[in-house]
Amino acid sequence: MAFVQTPVSEDVAAPSAAAPAVRLVAGAEPAPVLYTAEFDSDFGRLRCASSDQGLVYVELPRASGRGFAGWCKRFAPEAELTPSAERNRAAATQIGEYLAGRREAFDLALDLRATPFQTRVYRALLTIPFGETRSYAQIAEQIGAPRAVRAVGTANGANPLAPVIPCHRVINTGGKLGGYGGGLDMKRRLLAMEHSRPAQGDLL
Repeated sequence: MAFVQTPVSEDVAAPSAAAPAVRLVAGAEPAPVLYTAEFDSDFGRLRCASSDQGLVYVELPRASGRGFAGWCKRFAPEAELTPSAERNRAAATQIGEYLAGRREAFDLALDLRATPFQTRVYRALLTIPFGETRSYAQIAEQIGAPRAVRAVGTANGANPLAPVIPCHRVINTGGKLGGYGGGLDMKRRLLAMEHSRPAQGDLL
């Protein structure tokens, strides 16, 4: 599938006027260099990758699926990987603060590289306020594809920018957690930290 081009410096509306907004920047041009950095958090060790335009990937601890290598193969096959803590300092700091319970919103540029459908889903996820959840069916309705509930779940599983794009806030209609690329234990902990209310027993 083709990349989607997102207008440069287009702010995504934050859930409240006081909250910072992430900025989706162009993701259609090749990224000749991706700058990577690893850092420790309350949830374990993570890896960030950024282009010259913004954050492109966050690799969660114990992540499932093809991971960063699989994402690179599909969306940035020609990119040279260069270690750089400085290029990822803002992202690592803000993600670390969020995972420690000291931040509710992000103020970052995101170089989102995804299919058009995935991008519609991720834009919808960015409108879910801290501490709230939506169902996969609600997200499908929000993007105008009410029959695409399963595809919404697949897009969530492929989210390259969790937890900045908060796919952990999407649960099943009946209140069950559903899936999560970082594992259900991490999803439970994130929702508990945000004081969300999934079905009783899912946080135990």
